[in-house]
Amino acid sequence: MKTNIFNYTHEQLSEILMSLGEKKFRATQLFTWIYEKNVLNFQEMSDVSKTSIAMLEENFTFELPTIHSRQDSSDGTIKLLLQLSDGALIETVLMRYNYGNSVCVTSQVGCNMGCQFCASGLLKKKRDLTSGEMLGQVYIVNQLLKEENIKNRVSHVVIMGIGEPFDNYDNVMSFIRIINHPKALAIGARHITVSTCGIVPRIKTFAHEGIQVKLAISLHGPTNEIRSKIMPINSRYPVEEVIEAAKYYESVTNKRVTFEYILIDGVNDSLAEAQALVELVRDMLAFVNLIPYNPVDEHGFKRSRPAHQRAFFDYLMQNGLNTTLRKEFGSDIDAACGQLRAKKERERHA
Repeated sequence: MKTNIFNYTHEQLSEILMSLGEKKFRATQLFTWIYEKNVLNFQEMSDVSKTSIAMLEENFTFELPTIHSRQDSSDGTIKLLLQLSDGALIETVLMRYNYGNSVCVTSQVGCNMGCQFCASGLLKKKRDLTSGEMLGQVYIVNQLLKEENIKNRVSHVVIMGIGEPFDNYDNVMSFIRIINHPKALAIGARHITVSTCGIVPRIKTFAHEGIQVKLAISLHGPTNEIRSKIMPINSRYPVEEVIEAAKYYESVTNKRVTFEYILIDGVNDSLAEAQALVELVRDMLAFVNLIPYNPVDEHGFKRSRPAHQRAFFDYLMQNGLNTTLRKEFGSDIDAACGQLRAKKERERHA
C-alpha cells in the first residue's frame, strides 16, 4: 500500500528506503527535491535512476490538504479551512509578525479535552492527524505565500490549533523533526512551540526529547476551583501536578515554560486570581502569556474588559513575572480556533 511521503522524518525515510534496497543517501536526495526544490513528482527528479523512480512510485504518494475556504483579516491574518484526503476539515492560521510569518497548526480532527470556553471542542475528536497532514498545513501556507509573491516563508510554527498535541504525541514529534530538519523546512527549534492543556506524563516525557522546542501550557486558572470549571482535564491532572511537571521540565531542560492564560470576564480576570497566579509560579523561570478571549457564541463567555486586562498584566509585572498581553489577531473573522470548522460542519449537515 502506498503511503504519504510527507509522513516520514529523514531518519524514518532513510530506514524505509534502505529496506527497499536503496542507498542511505537517497533520503537526503528526496528531501532536497521535495522541500528545497518543491518538486512533487518523482519523474522530475533528474538525478534519480529510473529503477529507483519506479520503486518510489510504487510505494509513496504526495498527499497535501486542499483549501476548502479562506478568511482574510484586515490585520493580515489568514485563516484556512483545509480538507484532508478523507474529507475531514481542519483549520490553519497564518499570523504575520514583524519577526516573521507564524503558522498555527492543528494536530487532531476535533478535540476531546472539553475546555468550556474553546471552539475546538464543539466537535469531538474523530481521529489524530498524521505527521504528514500537519506538515501539509505548513507546506500549503508556504505555497500560498509564494503565489502572492511574498518572499518570506513560514519562519515560526505553533502547534496550538484544533486538538491536544500531547494526545497525538508520536505524530507531533515526527512533525517537529521534519520541519526542523535542515534539508526539509529548516525551521529552527526555538521557533517552534508546542502547547498542551496539561497532560502531565507527556510533559515529563517531552523534557527528555533533547530538542530546543518551546513548551507552552494552557493554564487559564490559578486554582483547582477555577480551572476545573472551565477545563475538565483538571480533574485528571490538577493544578499542583501540572506545576510540578512544569518544574520538572525546567529542571531537566533549563528552559522556561510559557503559561498561556486566557482572560475571561468574571471568571479568571480579577486581581485575586492575579495574586494566586503569582504565588503559583513565582519560583519558576516561567513566562506568562495573557490572551484576550475570543468569544464563542455556543459558550456564552465574554472577553475580559480592557481595564481588567491591563490591571491583571500590571499586577504580574509589578510582582516580577515576565508577562505579555498578546496582540489580537483576526478579530474581524472567525478568530477562535475551531470556530470556522464548526460552522462549516453544521452547514454540511443542515
